[in-house]
Amino acid sequence: MRPRNYILIFLFLTACSSGGDSSDEMVIAPPTETPKLTDEELLTTIQKQTFGYFWEGAEVNSGAARERFNIDNPDVDSHVVATGATGFGLMAIITGIERGFISRNEGVARIEKIVSFLENADRFHGVWPHWIDGRNGKTIPFSTFDDGGDLVETAFLAQGFLSVRQYLSDGSEPEKQLAQKIDTLWRQIEWNWHLNGGNTLIWHWSPNFDWRINLPIKGYNEALIVYVLAASSPTFPVPPEAYHLGWADNGNIKVEAISFGQRITLKHVGNPGSVGPLFWAHYSYLGLNPHNLTDDNANYWEQNVAHARVHFNYAVANPKGFFGYGPDTWGLTASLSMTGYEAHNINNDLGVIAPTAALSSYPYLPVESLRMMRHLYEDLKPSVWGKFGFYDAFSQQNNWFPQRYIGIDQGPIVIMIENGRSGLLWDLFMGSPEIQTGLQKLNFNIP
Repeated sequence: MRPRNYILIFLFLTACSSGGDSSDEMVIAPPTETPKLTDEELLTTIQKQTFGYFWEGAEVNSGAARERFNIDNPDVDSHVVATGATGFGLMAIITGIERGFISRNEGVARIEKIVSFLENADRFHGVWPHWIDGRNGKTIPFSTFDDGGDLVETAFLAQGFLSVRQYLSDGSEPEKQLAQKIDTLWRQIEWNWHLNGGNTLIWHWSPNFDWRINLPIKGYNEALIVYVLAASSPTFPVPPEAYHLGWADNGNIKVEAISFGQRITLKHVGNPGSVGPLFWAHYSYLGLNPHNLTDDNANYWEQNVAHARVHFNYAVANPKGFFGYGPDTWGLTASLSMTGYEAHNINNDLGVIAPTAALSSYPYLPVESLRMMRHLYEDLKPSVWGKFGFYDAFSQQNNWFPQRYIGIDQGPIVIMIENGRSGLLWDLFMGSPEIQTGLQKLNFNIP
C-alpha cells in the first residue's frame, strides 16, 4: 500500500499548489494491469523473440546457428556451429521474413552467408559433421569417434536447404542463383555411401575411424526424414528396400500399444514400449507434412497427435508428484537437466520441463500448447523467459532455472508454430518435386 499512499499525497499537494478548491472532486484512476496478449499476439511474440537466437545470436563469422548460448557467459563455445540447428535456422529465417521480423533482403543476405560457409566447410562424401568451427569450417569432434559425417544432422540441414530453395526459386535473379547453389549442395550428399554395403543407413562415418560407431538408423525415432531425403536424392539415392528392411525392420517397427489412454503404433528399437521424447514428433516434421501422410506402418498425423497427447496426459496424471506439472506445464524431451543433457521422456522423468516440447507441438495440440505458452509467459516469465525466448529447460520441483539455450530446441518452436498457423514450411518442403517422387518410391500415401 505504501506506493499508493505516496501517489495520493502527491496528487493532493499538486491540487493544492495549483489553486485547487477543496470542494473539487479529486478522481484517482485505479491501477491498471498490462493488457494480456491475444492468442495471435502471443504466438507472434514468442516466434519473434525465439527467432533472435538465429539472428543476432548466430555465430558471428558464418551466420550459422550456434550449438548453445549461455546468457551468463555468452562467449563460451561461441564458435561452435551445429549442423542440424543451422538447418532449423534457415527455416526460421524464412519465417522471420514472412512475419516481418526482418526484411527479405536481410534474410537472403544471411542465407547467402550461411550457404557460402557450408559450401567451404568440411564435408565427408557430401555429409557435414555434427559440429563445425564457425571460424574456419573445420570439424569439431562430437565425441571420441565422431569426427566425420553425421547423416542425421545433415538431413536436418537438407530439410532446411530444400525449404529455402523452394522459397527463393521464383525470386529475383540473385535469389535464383542462390537457390541453385543450395541445390548443388543438396545433390552432393552421398546418402547411399552410408549404407556401407547393407540395407540400413548408418548414422556416422569418419575418415579416421571408418564405421567404428556403427549406429544403424533403424526403428522409430527422430530420423524418418533421413530415409525420405535419401530416397528422394536425384544423385545418390538409396533403394526403397533400405526403408522397408532397414528403418521399418521388415514391418517390425509396428506396435499396438496404449500409453496414457493413447494408441501408439510405432516403436523404437531399444525401447518398444515408449513413445520417446517429444522431439521425435518434431524434427522430421518441420518440413515433412504429417497431415494425411500414411504408409503400411502408420498414419503419421495420428501417431504424432497421440505422442503429444501422451505427454500432456502424463503431466496431468503426474505419477511422480512433481511440483508444477499439470495441464499448463507439460512436455518432456531431450534438453538440459540438472546433471547435463538428458533425453527426458515419460520413462525417464527427472522433473525437468523443456518449453520446446509443448510449444513445438502446437500443430498437434493447439489448445494445450497455447495454454502452456500463456502460463509460461504470464505467470513464470521472469524465471523462464529471456533474450531469445523461453530458456531451454527448467524444473520447479528442483527450483532450477538456468538461463541457457540450445539451438536444436529453439528452432522447432519458431517453425512448428508457423506450420500450425500457416503451413508455410510444410508447403515449401512438400513442394519439392523430388520429395514427392521419393515418398511415392517408399509407398507413402501423400496429401
